[in-house]
Amino acid sequence: MRCDEVATLLPSLLDGVDASNVEVERHVHQCLRCQAELARYRKLKRAMEQLRTRYVEPTPGLLGETLAALTDAAEQGAIRSMVTARRLAYAGAITGTAATAAVTAALLISRSRKRAGMRLAG
Repeated sequence: MRCDEVATLLPSLLDGVDASNVEVERHVHQCLRCQAELARYRKLKRAMEQLRTRYVEPTPGLLGETLAALTDAAEQGAIRSMVTARRLAYAGAITGTAATAAVTAALLISRSRKRAGMRLAG
């Protein structure tokens, strides 16, 4: 077996010896790299088990600070979305005004050409 194949199976070795893990165990006994990786997994597992038994007392005011930070973040997001909406509204208004002006100019030019054509014909 190769190290990259064994790497995904190392966490299962922590749960106990399984008949399907015999080949993996042989590789680990021969490979220093995989032994070091297994040692890191064991160390991590011990640290996680210690965290189960520890109770960390939150500092006074932590809940209030957390809620205030969440409120500030929500307000900033609302302000950003309002600014974006206003920019879109302004852009739409400018585009609409420009389109109206272009259509009006086209109509005026068309009418003035028709009148000029009538004067020449008559």
